[in-house]
Amino acid sequence: MPSYDYRCPANGQVVEVKHAMSEVVATWGELCAKTGMELNGTPADAPVEKLITGGGILKSNSLGSQPPCATGPCCGGGGCGHNH
Repeated sequence: MPSYDYRCPANGQVVEVKHAMSEVVATWGELCAKTGMELNGTPADAPVEKLITGGGILKSNSLGSQPPCATGPCCGGGGCGHNH
């Protein structure tokens, strides 16, 4: 089951939770219910945002000191794999 990071703008917390790709987590209350956390003063209906992450496949510290795209083609700007 994949894991996702969610941020709650109301309290600034980022929480990781595992759930099916088809599931939607929209509020702090739903996130707390999935993780077993307490609301701790944040309203249950406070919205949460799913953060875009690399899916845990690659950690930044495993890249070494080279900048992105230093060792191969870079897909920025939608041109991945295309020669212009």
